[in-house]
Amino acid sequence: MHLITLDNETDFEGWRKAARTLALHDIRPVDVRWVVGGHEPDLFASEDTVLPLDAPQATFNVPAKFVELAQVAILHRDPQRFAILYRLLWRLRANHDLLEIATDPDVAEVTAMAKAVRRDEHKMHAFVRFREVGRERDSHYVAWFEPEHHIVELAAPFFAHRFADMPWSILTPEICAHWDGHAVSFTPGVGKALAPTEDRLEDTWRSYYASIFNPARLKVKAMEKEMPKKYWRNLPEASMIRPLIAEAARTTGAMIAKAPTEPHKPQKRLESSMTHKSAAADDIATLREEAAHCRACPLWKDATQTVFGEGPKHAQVLLVGEQPGDKEDLAGKPFVGPAGQMLDRALQEAGIDRSKVYVTNAVKHFKFVPRGKIRLHQKPTTPEIKACRPWYERELAAIKPDLVVALGATAAQCVFGKITPINKNRGHLVDLDEGKALVTVHPSYLLRLPDADAKAREYQRFVEDLKIAADFLRKSRRAA
Repeated sequence: MHLITLDNETDFEGWRKAARTLALHDIRPVDVRWVVGGHEPDLFASEDTVLPLDAPQATFNVPAKFVELAQVAILHRDPQRFAILYRLLWRLRANHDLLEIATDPDVAEVTAMAKAVRRDEHKMHAFVRFREVGRERDSHYVAWFEPEHHIVELAAPFFAHRFADMPWSILTPEICAHWDGHAVSFTPGVGKALAPTEDRLEDTWRSYYASIFNPARLKVKAMEKEMPKKYWRNLPEASMIRPLIAEAARTTGAMIAKAPTEPHKPQKRLESSMTHKSAAADDIATLREEAAHCRACPLWKDATQTVFGEGPKHAQVLLVGEQPGDKEDLAGKPFVGPAGQMLDRALQEAGIDRSKVYVTNAVKHFKFVPRGKIRLHQKPTTPEIKACRPWYERELAAIKPDLVVALGATAAQCVFGKITPINKNRGHLVDLDEGKALVTVHPSYLLRLPDADAKAREYQRFVEDLKIAADFLRKSRRAA
């Protein structure tokens, strides 16, 4: 009997190397015993022999599908999985198409293991609930989860991507995953006593859960299948589930008995009336007041307020950004955050007085997704840009600038009414129906560049673009 000792429960590379060597030595599956390092040998350990270290020079191939299947199935908790996988590998040498026989016992068992692992991974993604530990800059988000299989390392990248801007830890009995904003790390498992049980957002989450619970669509068996009761004890909303289910029948009856409400008026009516209103009568103060009540697209629902343009009512230059950021959304003014500060500095270096420029955005509401306490900027879609474009058109008609500067791709799409590549069109003036346009990058692009040299180089290009605008203004004044 050959004894194979793997480093840990998820040591796929160790299993793969050992299985290849075993197969090349023609060692039958029944003559191999697999254990994980740290496990005490049984009474028959003396009969085991160590696998030869030098593998023969020969080689063999198995389908790539098997490797992918084995990488997932090996995370199953069944202690026989290593032996089953080697038996399937052994048989694949003689029958390369074995995986296509779904009814084969070994194929069916390994496939079922892989499905169980993927199902457990999905449950972890769905039922991990972070709780805040500490406040403000010292805050950290901690969750407790009890997986069925060895899936923590498999599932962790999902959380690193989804919660990239908040430091978090997922504690489990076997292994813990941690994210510091740069990389995922792992430490040994801990007991549940180390996991937090409450945080300041608990009541908010329960209120939200109660508000989205729809008794009219409740199917208890389907819900319990998707969210088994064993997960309830770790969910903040768990205390509400049974009362909500019990109340569902009464609430559904009340909903049916309640008089129907009037449907919401289509938002296109507002957009239509806005588009066809006479632009000649507009002034910026009137536009700003109207835009404060804009409902032409859904972005108003989550934004703090409309962020309208501001500046001299007869400015020669109209700067168009993409959309408000977090700071702008809170202040109600365009370009007051980090990107605005960079814009101010670049305008000054280019010889343009910011106070004499009208500044606005293609989209007037902040689009974002929440990540803990952070609101991450999201790029506006084409329908959102189109819904907001009439405001830009009315600003343009009211101000009548000599030059429009589009900062970024979203702004260029708004100004030209179509998708307009930045690099292809920057560095020179472009004709509009009335006046000229200049296309350049948005200053937030410069802030996102990780390399200091690239940031300095691109900032200088940005200033050079703005100098084209400054030169155009000087020539316009001389001509006037």
